[in-house]
Amino acid sequence: MVTRRQFAASTPLLVTGPLALSGCSKEPATDGYEAVAERTWQPVPLTNLRGAALGRELVRCATLAPSSHNTQCWRFALDTDGRSISILPDLARRCPAVDPDDHHLFVTLGCATENLVQAALAHGLQGEARFDAIGDAVRVTLEPTRAQTTPLFTAIPARQCTRGDYDGKPLSSEELALLQRAGSSDTVRLLLLTERLAMEQTLDYVMQGNTAQLADAAFVKELKDWIRFNGADAVRTRDGLYAASSGNPNIPSWIGDAAFRWLLTAKGENDKVAGQVRNSAGIAVFVGQTADKAHWVEVGRCYERFALQATALGIRNAFLNQPVEVAALRPPFAAALGLSGQRPDLVVRFGRGPAMPRSLRRPVDAVLV
Repeated sequence: MVTRRQFAASTPLLVTGPLALSGCSKEPATDGYEAVAERTWQPVPLTNLRGAALGRELVRCATLAPSSHNTQCWRFALDTDGRSISILPDLARRCPAVDPDDHHLFVTLGCATENLVQAALAHGLQGEARFDAIGDAVRVTLEPTRAQTTPLFTAIPARQCTRGDYDGKPLSSEELALLQRAGSSDTVRLLLLTERLAMEQTLDYVMQGNTAQLADAAFVKELKDWIRFNGADAVRTRDGLYAASSGNPNIPSWIGDAAFRWLLTAKGENDKVAGQVRNSAGIAVFVGQTADKAHWVEVGRCYERFALQATALGIRNAFLNQPVEVAALRPPFAAALGLSGQRPDLVVRFGRGPAMPRSLRRPVDAVLV
């Protein structure tokens, strides 16, 4: 799914020489990354919004959900009567190498749906979501109700996939229970792995997946196409994986393009992910009841509630989806989890740690149809 890839642990070597230093980008203060990120993730206003303005704000909240490679593979249609919003896939932004069956794409629509429903409730609207298999879209109908500002709604502008290191400390049983409740539904099962043996077993599959993906030229090219090596590029596109969000420095795009394949190695990535799993409090695995688009949307909704609940508790999370992205690894990974015959949908590490630079989003006008 929503997918993470760090540029490379050795990237800082590129910015220590005079060539790299002379090419570092400088951004105007008003249009620079920090200013745009602040506007993107501003808190949600709760007053003086009606009609089309409210519909646009609900869409903005929906776009703050995560997406694979931050492609933002969604479109939104506002009904003229203001009583429903449809969330449709943007197939021009799909990732065929990492997500050939569009699994992550429909999980992403579910994440956006959950944000929209949480925001609607805060504005006094009850959102009921239904997946339309004919149109491959989610239709959210809106009916007046008592406004409720939940901790999950408040967490929307603070949530992020935090790809840095965590502090390695365990969570309390109360916190784990809240995460379990938020991330489960009648058709989605959530496994919380906090025992070190189970985490190491999952790590082994993650590293196998890393190795397979980085040996795939199509995967590597697709990943590089969505990386924004500096703030200026991130601001220009408002999408993709901003390198600084993974703890890497801003470098000129031409250096990143030239050095990317040389620096991105299976060993480097595996060493990094091993450290990050071992300093996490646990790993969450989401499993839909059935492997179809409707259930993938529901998995996305469950994950987003999990992520928002985690954010409300000061807990970070990031994806480790390699075992579910590499098709050959799914059956043995499922069997290792006691899920033979089922398809694990998402793998997520979680724990406490510092915030990282935020990813950006396209403006509402760019996603409305």
